[in-house]
Amino acid sequence: MELLNEIWQTARRNKLRTGLTGFAVAWGIFMLIVLLGAGNGLINAQMKQTDRFLSNSMMVFGGRTTKPYRGLQEGRYLPLKDRDIEATQNDFPHTVDEVGAILSQYWQTVTFGQQYLTTSLAGVYPNHFQIDKTEMLHGRFINQIDLRQKRKVIVVGNNQARELLGTQTSGLSPQLSAFIGQYVKVGNFAFRVVGIYKERENGNADAFVPYSTLKTMYAMGDDAGRIEFTFHGLKTELQNERFERSYKQRLGANHQVAPDDEDAFWLWNRYTQSMQMQQGISIIRSALWIVGLFTLLSGIVGVSNIMLITVKERTHEFGIRKAIGAKPWSILRLIIIESIIITSVFGYVGMLLGIAANEYMNATLGNMQVDAGLFKATMFVDPTVGLGVCIEATLVMIIAGTLAGLIPALKASRIRPIEALRAD
Repeated sequence: MELLNEIWQTARRNKLRTGLTGFAVAWGIFMLIVLLGAGNGLINAQMKQTDRFLSNSMMVFGGRTTKPYRGLQEGRYLPLKDRDIEATQNDFPHTVDEVGAILSQYWQTVTFGQQYLTTSLAGVYPNHFQIDKTEMLHGRFINQIDLRQKRKVIVVGNNQARELLGTQTSGLSPQLSAFIGQYVKVGNFAFRVVGIYKERENGNADAFVPYSTLKTMYAMGDDAGRIEFTFHGLKTELQNERFERSYKQRLGANHQVAPDDEDAFWLWNRYTQSMQMQQGISIIRSALWIVGLFTLLSGIVGVSNIMLITVKERTHEFGIRKAIGAKPWSILRLIIIESIIITSVFGYVGMLLGIAANEYMNATLGNMQVDAGLFKATMFVDPTVGLGVCIEATLVMIIAGTLAGLIPALKASRIRPIEALRAD
């Protein structure tokens, strides 16, 4: 208790020195926690965007040729056809699993009684449910029987259902579940509602119908729309690149495209996108830790410098202590405990301020969305750092502050009384 009181009196006599030491400690920890929190917010937002799709899936879009071939000009538009779906199903049995496609009709009016809404109608295969990671709230999604029999069934979003019901009911209410089995009109056609799915906050919701039904309704002939499929066995970027090249060449053979024209079709490969995202995230994490650790290091250097100055200023005091019988260990203990207390108290303050700053970012910027026109992109999600990281950073600063005080403390404990008393 006497030792603590002595340290307290010393801190009161040297308020500026103590304050500068504490600021260096608190600032280093505060900046490390805030930097890591902000980085996590950006990383979590990107992970949320990529996690909405099945990683081992691809979507195929028609494009334009970039090279002339067999007398055909470059710049031809190449819509995907039914034969491209068949080629995807039949020619890659060792890689492709389940194949589907999407046809869209935009600006369709869906009516239920006196209520109506305008939405996009998407004709899909059953595998779209897994690829798009659709969460069903009531009923079911499109199935194979719907597809084969060209049934007029429809799956709507929860907000679409509320709008058609003319109510603001929220949650899994009985009223929404009662909508299952009702009939809505899409143009001049009556569709039976078989499912209600959870709409995402950052995108425009479609109403889903069987692919074959939509194709027949609007007489789309052999137009395939967009092809989507799941795959297996492609574990590296090189394997994915080889498959994509081979796949594009196979589709190109259906459309009289030059074998080396790789831009005639566009593949959205979620697996390579995920790999690239993971690499980017690793780089961001490393950069954040490097910047944060250097910030922490600046605090450690500040503590070291101030402790050196502290020992030099108190050299005369230490000489008097040794002259009246103080042991070297008592001087060493005094400086070390003082260093531990200062770094612990201000390190804890810096940790609390850093956590508070992260919570403020989470409350103001967390799940912030930017309107990108066709969809809303989430730019910042959960910008926080785990409590374990905060405690570890504080412990590192405490240990570093202790070591910073240990070196001048050893020097002070070894000085001879006569030399200390002569010091200015």
